[in-house]
Amino acid sequence: MKIRKELIKREVAGDTILVPVGKSVYDSNGLFALNELGAFLWDRLPQASDREDLLAAVLAEYEVPEAEAARDLDEFLTRLREFGIL
Repeated sequence: MKIRKELIKREVAGDTILVPVGKSVYDSNGLFALNELGAFLWDRLPQASDREDLLAAVLAEYEVPEAEAARDLDEFLTRLREFGIL
């Protein structure tokens, strides 16, 4: 999946955040905080060809019902699209 904005993931005081760099600094509303699942998904976005790849990765990593994993994944992807990141 294609990430549109230049963001780097950083660990700060135990929290995972995305920090805009380059031109993204001017287009951004600030930092983006990620929970554990968000950080996991962020690391896999560049290699994932589609949503199904990400869902398979979540199901392989976490013991969670598929419906719950799909709901959380869709919420994450929706948020990224709302912020113009995907």
